[in-house]
Amino acid sequence: MLPGFFLWRFAGERLFYRGLALNRYPRFFPLLFFVVTGVKIALIQTNPIIGDFNGNLKKMRACLDRARSAGCALVVFPELSLCGYPPRDLLERTSFLDAHDAALDDLVRSVQETGCVVGALERREGDGKQLYNSAFFLHRGKICCRVRKQLLPTYDVFDECRYFEPGTPSPPFSFQGKIIGLSVCEDIWQEQEKYPVDPIASLVARGMVPDLLINISASPYHHGKLAQRYNIFSSLCRRHQLPLFYVNQVGGQDELIFDGHSLVLDEAGEVRAVGRGFVEDMIIVDTENLQPQVFRPAPADSVDQVLEALSLGLRDYMKKIGFQRALIGLSGGIDSAVTAAIACRALGPENVFCLAMPSPYTSQMSIDDAQALADNLGCGFDQISIVDVMQAFTDTLAPFFAGMAEDVTEQNLQARIRGTLLMAFSNKKGYLLLSTGNKSEMAVGYCTLYGDMNGGLAVLADVPKIMVYELAEVINRGREVIPLRIITRPPSAELKPEQLDQDDLPPYEVLDPLLKGYLEEFLGVDELVARGFERDVVCDVIRRVKQNEYKRRQAPIGLKVTSKAFGYGRRYPVAQGFSE
Repeated sequence: MLPGFFLWRFAGERLFYRGLALNRYPRFFPLLFFVVTGVKIALIQTNPIIGDFNGNLKKMRACLDRARSAGCALVVFPELSLCGYPPRDLLERTSFLDAHDAALDDLVRSVQETGCVVGALERREGDGKQLYNSAFFLHRGKICCRVRKQLLPTYDVFDECRYFEPGTPSPPFSFQGKIIGLSVCEDIWQEQEKYPVDPIASLVARGMVPDLLINISASPYHHGKLAQRYNIFSSLCRRHQLPLFYVNQVGGQDELIFDGHSLVLDEAGEVRAVGRGFVEDMIIVDTENLQPQVFRPAPADSVDQVLEALSLGLRDYMKKIGFQRALIGLSGGIDSAVTAAIACRALGPENVFCLAMPSPYTSQMSIDDAQALADNLGCGFDQISIVDVMQAFTDTLAPFFAGMAEDVTEQNLQARIRGTLLMAFSNKKGYLLLSTGNKSEMAVGYCTLYGDMNGGLAVLADVPKIMVYELAEVINRGREVIPLRIITRPPSAELKPEQLDQDDLPPYEVLDPLLKGYLEEFLGVDELVARGFERDVVCDVIRRVKQNEYKRRQAPIGLKVTSKAFGYGRRYPVAQGFSE
């Protein structure tokens, strides 16, 4: 008999003890004596580098040693933690798979008395895809259990059916007197009813009833994701009357940001332990009482979390592609100010350099505010006037543009002159140029291709304009980092005299919720009008979104912090004839 687990069948009914709850049946209740034993489990939220097998393996071994020293019997790592998630088309390279398998063999040999659950690739033969996305239970130098991911997400940024074959139901496994139901990421998200099968329901129905569920995950962050996860996981625990140990990857990977926030929930769906957000962490919980070594309150969605996510995304992107210093074109406006503040927060002000490039239309107020911001941040700052360069362009083009009125062409020249100067600084000094445009502007094309869109990373590309102001308020909490005048003055690109954004665009208080409905909720014209938006405004905004798809295709990678970002997760044709 397994300690802490008893199964009795009487008159076709089951009586079982999970260590946390006793289901009582009225017909018969014998006198039972149980030996209740707890298992200390360490959930390790790691920040892997995709394909850095030696580095990832070294980190995992160090975590195993720490957990072993803390008396843990079982150590749990996230989904595909050995190779990093998402590896995408690297999975098509045999050399990548060979390196993965060699690292996995090393890890298996190093796991002895302390058990280990790890997310790993598993090769397969036959028809279909040649890989499983699997979770392995390792113990005493062997792979003792394999669980293959059944639900392969193919929405938004996910494309797992491109690489993996779906697994089939796997039974629980026994370790240290506990029956453990193991699953991989999406397999506990069936609450959304996207799939024809429910892996956890199948798992619970297979003979041995688990004492607990473990889910290994690589779940990317977006604003609102924390509440979404909790609601789904809590419902799962209540429905099956089982506790859940959920471990999530952390770190920035291209446009994706993984937030950690690993969770332990009891069978009533209440949070009992939480991993820190946006940093590597280890949480240790005893299954007997679900008490963590360090208690933290459950996290809540907030703009503060968005700031943490953007800082992590920028820091990891720079580190993982080999850049140390960032360059920003500082205009004196809110977008470049928030971008500079995030860069200093993520990289340290000593690694950030800002360049102001005033034109004849740039106000002295903008120059003064840019200088004040750099002083407050403690980062490098200088300025280059583009007046003479603009005149040279004007003189060169004058014979060809004779008799034609000035229009957006001349405005775009200013942005492209600045973009050229910034790229020259980037090339010569080895800085990564950060573009500063926000989601609202990117959506409607209020940006200049090969100008202010230049850069190696777009920090605010998925941040609506109103949220940019909210981020500024968080940044200024405690002391004024961003000069107040930058926040309170009307937004302007300053590409022509007395220009304001709202000369060309609806007020952001109208534009942002309209864009959210169209881009994130997939609402059509009539549905948006029913929400109170003017039909002419709705049609004009949608026209602009469609018309500027070609610009966004050429934009730098943008950090994803909403449920639907421009980029990998939104794949619309540039040439199309659909009209709503």
